[in-house]
Amino acid sequence: MTKKTLICVAALAFLFSFGLGVSFAVDAGPAEMELTTDKGKKPATFPHKAHQDKIKCADCHHGQDADGKQTAYTDGMAIQTCVTCHNDKMANAKLNDFKKAAHKNCKDCHTAESTAQNKPGLKKCGTCHTKDDGKE
Repeated sequence: MTKKTLICVAALAFLFSFGLGVSFAVDAGPAEMELTTDKGKKPATFPHKAHQDKIKCADCHHGQDADGKQTAYTDGMAIQTCVTCHNDKMANAKLNDFKKAAHKNCKDCHTAESTAQNKPGLKKCGTCHTKDDGKE
């Protein structure tokens, strides 16, 4: 391999790896999130990074078409807040607010996972909705 070819290959490899890093960074989101509702209920602490390390973005995130039907998440898709779709305008009463949608999504996944691993699932509210005792 000539020196010129080697330099070109190295430059392409660098650009390719840099491009992958940027695309992953765009999709990363925060490491931890506080999920709140507009109803003044206790927020849930969500370890986003821990979930990203185990599952695909599309396992939780999705979009909506012009008719209001759910569409599959694709890499790089802009992620809206859940209440953009899960609100009182949604026809499906089982998912028409953030609490219902989040509880269904989280409980379904954790129940399946805990059953597969023979572990207890999310049985207590305090698993996600931790008490705020004023300490940091």
